[in-house]
Amino acid sequence: MLSTINILFLAAEAEPFVKVGGLADVGGSLPLALRALPGEPRLDVRLALPLHRALQVDRAALTPRAKFSLERGGSDLPVQVLEGELQGMPVYFIDGGPISDAATVYTRDPAFDREKYTFFSLAALEMPRHLGWRPDILHANDWHTALALYALRARQSDPFLAGMKSVLTLHNLPYMGGDGSRQLAAYGLKPVEDEALPQWAHTQPLPLGLWAADALVAVSPTYTQEILTPEFGCGLQNFLRGRGDAFSGILNGLDTSSWNPAVDPALAANFDARRLASRPANKAALQEHLGLNNEPDLPLLAMVGRIDPQKGVDIVLDAARQIVHLPWQMIILGKGDASLEDGARRLEADFPGRVRAVIDYNAPLGRLIYSGADIFLMPSRYEPCGLAQMIAMCYGCVPLVRATGGLKDTVEEGRTGFLFGAASAEALAETIRGALAVYPQREKWRKLQRNGMKQDFSWSRSASQYASLYWSLNAAY
Repeated sequence: MLSTINILFLAAEAEPFVKVGGLADVGGSLPLALRALPGEPRLDVRLALPLHRALQVDRAALTPRAKFSLERGGSDLPVQVLEGELQGMPVYFIDGGPISDAATVYTRDPAFDREKYTFFSLAALEMPRHLGWRPDILHANDWHTALALYALRARQSDPFLAGMKSVLTLHNLPYMGGDGSRQLAAYGLKPVEDEALPQWAHTQPLPLGLWAADALVAVSPTYTQEILTPEFGCGLQNFLRGRGDAFSGILNGLDTSSWNPAVDPALAANFDARRLASRPANKAALQEHLGLNNEPDLPLLAMVGRIDPQKGVDIVLDAARQIVHLPWQMIILGKGDASLEDGARRLEADFPGRVRAVIDYNAPLGRLIYSGADIFLMPSRYEPCGLAQMIAMCYGCVPLVRATGGLKDTVEEGRTGFLFGAASAEALAETIRGALAVYPQREKWRKLQRNGMKQDFSWSRSASQYASLYWSLNAAY
């Protein structure tokens, strides 16, 4: 039996280096949790990231590790690999023209992003050969790195790559990368020829990765089942059903050392499940900071995240107008769809002192909202996993969510929060009415808060499930 399994973890973003969305939380936390698992075989997980211009890293402190080239359209594209570290874990930053030419992590030009991430994926696959370190497993995430797995399968005649296993974690199925036929041809890769995949998917990065991977993971058990249906499967449901034996659902975790109300410096008052009496100071600070009426006994509803139809922001705006006769306040924090941003501003204008729309990315304010609001709204039309509902529970903010994806897997009706079914303002408004009826029952409400705060959302649980998957893929176990 081998004492160590080597894993190269590929991601487009990872905290603390660069964060645009939830993928960064996974990229910065899961590899460390895997390395921290006790016993044998030890998991030697190493992270690879593009050397984005936006990286929060001292480039002068990075160590040059390798230089090589990728062939593209008959020309050689230089690749440079620099090494840093994160809590003792090697982090490889890959640079080259398609990466350095990009001003941001993601652009508004799909073809430009496809070129960038095709280059990164293929460079990451080739990189270990030049480091003198061979992964046993290549672990990719979403469409940005999926082509590394497709190229790995296409190049199994290469002795260095032969036998290397692959895992693809699926965070958001609708984002597939678009038609990559030009990139495939330029880098010497042929489109897949398999009738199990729809014809339109034969050149798209994510479907190619889904086809090539030895194991597929969706980021919650419920989402795993949902994407096997026409409603959520984006045209790939039949193909994914055919991959059933290789498909599993592992719920994402949460960095509970960062998301900890007992020590969070962004709060007006720290607290835990045994010291809930300290929590109302955060509500008072929040109301004062945002110009809401200072009413400690008025239920404060909140929504934090991307302002987008997927997140059900329009459902919240419509539902709020259906329950204006009830006692509540509301905060909406985030940026995104311009028309929905305008809708949130109109709601604020119509109910001054009662509704506050903060159209911004403001992490410290988000933490104060989690710690001071009473009810956290997540009426997502679909939600592969979701982290905000987990954070809300850690901070004693009772989640009210749509029963979909990871929301359904993490919130328990009547014990840790409230759930509703239909993606409609009417269904949300009715569920808010029920929650507002429970709110004055102080002991019952505190029990909801404490139950949520006692949930184990740590990455160690998820990491153990990934470790079992890695072991099952390695023929030695």
